Amino acid sequence: MNIDVIAVGKLKEAYLKDAQSEYLKRLSRFCRINVIEVDEEKTDDQNNPTLDKKVRDKEGERILKALSKKPYTIVLDIKGKALDSIGLSEHIKGLMVDGKSDIAFIIGGSTGLSQDIIKNADFRFSMSNLTFPHQLARIILLEQVYRAFKIMNGEAYHK
Repeated sequence: MNIDVIAVGKLKEAYLKDAQSEYLKRLSRFCRINVIEVDEEKTDDQNNPTLDKKVRDKEGERILKALSKKPYTIVLDIKGKALDSIGLSEHIKGLMVDGKSDIAFIIGGSTGLSQDIIKNADFRFSMSNLTFPHQLARIILLEQVYRAFKIMNGEAYHK
């Protein structure tokens, strides 16, 4: 299985970079995993809907360019379907059984994802009703994907 995590923005803090490296190392025994960072657009803190849409659309163009082939796309979306860890594991396992060996998880920037990215996704996944900084969401996602593979393989970890 090949998994790409396409994320808007770069990790800035060392502790987040360390966590990402650790989970990528752990996941490497289960799948080929790659994190692709796309540039984040500058925005202001004024909550300007017009500017926020332009930012999402520009970042969305970059996300589309980062999709090298036609993977099964899963967007992180607070309005998506909430799955627990076992549910995520079953979802990924189902994709494998169906022969879908290329998966891309897509994480938007601080203003979210463009509507084009969301509406063209194969699955909308909500990790929580809480709002996470997009950089932290990446680490949580990597941990949950690792947990999903541990569950699939009947290995202790998920308790």
